[in-house]
Amino acid sequence: MGGRAYRATVDTDRLAQQLSAVVGPDHVLRDPALRASYETDFTGRYRGRARLVVRPADTAQVAQVLRRCHAAGVPVVAQGGNTGLVGGSVPTPDGGEVVLSLRRLDGIGAVDTAVGQVTVGAGVVLSDLHRRVAAHGLEFGVDLAARDSATLGGMIATNAGGERVVRYGTTRANVVGLEAVLADGTVLNRLAGLPKDNTGYDLTNLLIGSEGTLAVVTRARLRLVPRLPERVTALVGLDSLEAALDVVARLRLLDSLELAEFFMAEGLALVLETSGLPAPFRTAYPVYLLVECAGRHDPAEELAGVLDTAGPGETAVALADADRRRLAAYRERHTESINAAGVPLKLDVTVPLAELPGFVADLPGVLAGRGRPYLFGHLAEGNLHVNLLQVAAEDEEAVTGAVLERVAAVGGSISAEHGVGRAKARYLHLSRSDAEIAVMRSVKAALDPAGVLNPGVVLAEDTALFGRDFRL
Repeated sequence: MGGRAYRATVDTDRLAQQLSAVVGPDHVLRDPALRASYETDFTGRYRGRARLVVRPADTAQVAQVLRRCHAAGVPVVAQGGNTGLVGGSVPTPDGGEVVLSLRRLDGIGAVDTAVGQVTVGAGVVLSDLHRRVAAHGLEFGVDLAARDSATLGGMIATNAGGERVVRYGTTRANVVGLEAVLADGTVLNRLAGLPKDNTGYDLTNLLIGSEGTLAVVTRARLRLVPRLPERVTALVGLDSLEAALDVVARLRLLDSLELAEFFMAEGLALVLETSGLPAPFRTAYPVYLLVECAGRHDPAEELAGVLDTAGPGETAVALADADRRRLAAYRERHTESINAAGVPLKLDVTVPLAELPGFVADLPGVLAGRGRPYLFGHLAEGNLHVNLLQVAAEDEEAVTGAVLERVAAVGGSISAEHGVGRAKARYLHLSRSDAEIAVMRSVKAALDPAGVLNPGVVLAEDTALFGRDFRL
């Protein structure tokens, strides 16, 4: 596993013919114009060149594609909605990889209301799942601002968190079974969804968060929760991050708390500038807290009981769906507003709550003028999205290292919910011990001994071969 194990020379024409026989010629893309959208990530920062883009329709086709690529020694990059932020789902510049698009695996099975579960394909878009299960009075507990493009396979691969972790946990907590295909085409099926099954190693949880480096997830059995009919959303302007943390600490005592998001004055100003939204308050505040509570009975009164003691600031409260979406837009439109202003350097991290105010206060010194920060995230979990604009290309590596080293120094994690990808692989040691990394390498070697699944992602052994051209 010390370098790329696949063959240096491969007959691409022959491979394309073999894969066309599996998925049909219309689903093997060679034309650069057709490949382009699969070769650049959501941020526009990471891009490469695919040997081929292959679009299988089901698990059997995925298995055959992997079997043929494995035999040819050709690396494979699995891709879902391509909404990742760390370069883990796009090819590298040398054009050696086959991009395996899973978007056609978009089937949603019958909703089992007796146990609150459903089986879905890896290519199912999150918003489509939400609409399907809502008809049965149920919800999937994970929600993201990228709900209209993020796929369940990608969310599982990165163990996505999103906005409602405080109540329902990350994707891992909401998956009860998986179907996946190993590098050699072997299919693993653990879709029974049994609440009790202590037969050996938990392969489902091993694959969740593995970023396509151990197997390709094709279907998942998901846990559903009752759809709560009564909701209230509030946006609070506060004088400090410490004040926001104090409010969240008291909100945690409410059984109805569903999300607690935050953003800063600079981010709000950018959202207002790019979106045309009106300012939420007449006064600008340093910190804004977006909270939502939900229950079988109206939670507005208990939420008000906490917010009435929030101290100096202002609060806007919404009960109707349209009004709640309007308040949520101030937080959810941060990503598109930042992207509209430039190509950001995105660093998704977790910081212990007690350290968060100090970390934010120290960040300008850490950056030393190299980049303009926009901060927002999931406050209840200490998940901070550090978005940096105007970082010079020659400063990117130094800035990334400085920020992530500071995260590690305060006991945080270099990746909260978007994965390690290729962008952070060289920094894995900041959050994992040598012993842990050695175990990870052993697992990778056991399941993918030829190293053909997403080489260079998570584990840094291959990243030196990708070169700096992988980033814009």
